[in-house]
Amino acid sequence: MFSLTVLGSGSAGNCSLISTGQCRLLVDAGFSARQIARRLESVGVSPESLDGILITHEHGDHVAGLEIFCRRFCIPIYANPLTAETLQRGSLADFPSWNLFATGAVFSVKNIEIQSFYVPHDAVDPTAFVFTADEGSIGFLTDLGYAPKLALERVRQVDTLVVETNHDERMLQEDTKRPWSVKQRILSRHGHLSNDAAAKLVASIAGHRLRRVVLGHLSRDCNRADLALRTMERFGIRGIELFCAEQNNVSPTFVVSGALPSMVSEEINPVRSQGDHHQRTQGTFDLGWQVG
Repeated sequence: MFSLTVLGSGSAGNCSLISTGQCRLLVDAGFSARQIARRLESVGVSPESLDGILITHEHGDHVAGLEIFCRRFCIPIYANPLTAETLQRGSLADFPSWNLFATGAVFSVKNIEIQSFYVPHDAVDPTAFVFTADEGSIGFLTDLGYAPKLALERVRQVDTLVVETNHDERMLQEDTKRPWSVKQRILSRHGHLSNDAAAKLVASIAGHRLRRVVLGHLSRDCNRADLALRTMERFGIRGIELFCAEQNNVSPTFVVSGALPSMVSEEINPVRSQGDHHQRTQGTFDLGWQVG
């Protein structure tokens, strides 16, 4: 069974579980290690059973619990070199289990194929992912100021899409807590997707394989679930299952079904592993990157 469970998503923390019968991966670790463990256990998953954590970028709401969680449960980290280098400047400097991939690379962890690709955001080298297994594919597209053509092409054939609906533009403009400079950053092409921008993105790829859309990364001050969902409907998105992920609650487990051939060409696995832990799960190809 190929599935997605959003352990929590919002402006204060993000973490999701992608799993098959053979492989379990987290996308980001934006809660405390204790919270991540509790949320995993609430869906019957032992933290020690994880095969890795993939990091989209280095911001705190995506890596807050990374160091303690990975050390406690001996979980390897997958990141691109610039993100890894940034994280290694802090408490993860001596962490041994790094697996580095170039943004744009395709690699596999057990029976999940992972395609990484660049998205525009104010981080050192932000990335998004498409996860493919025998049953289908899951796109993971959060923390981006706009959707470039490449990103749209990468998620055009997914069955389930996690997409950022960070803010309602009117609520953001009227928010008195944020200075204008912060609002400009959020609204910029390296900021976050609004409800309208996300709805336009989904509308542009609907009608292909898309069956389900999970809205995520909602601002706690400048958005509401009902607004995000209504915006999707206003843009004519119907006949697709819509769900809004929450900051403080674990989502249902969404099962991806229906055979789907691999969306990318077969490549030698372009991942370099730092440390011996979990090397048995994959073939590695040393591209000569130096980190730390």
